[in-house]
Amino acid sequence: MKGIDIMQAAPVRAIAIPTFSDAFRGIESLLMSGARRNAWTAVLEDRKRAKDRVETEHVLEAAATRTPQAT
Repeated sequence: MKGIDIMQAAPVRAIAIPTFSDAFRGIESLLMSGARRNAWTAVLEDRKRAKDRVETEHVLEAAATRTPQAT
């Protein structure tokens, strides 16, 4: 049986070398995700403080308008 030896080439891998702008976008994305998380945490804290302030105002108003009871 006659056979023809054909050498198969190793698969060629394309290696994409990131450009500076690609690397910068990646770093920016990582930093911004942290910034968004920090911003959202700040928003939630502001909402909590606002709610606490309103509750405190109601308590103070109720205490100021309450008449003392005779004992």
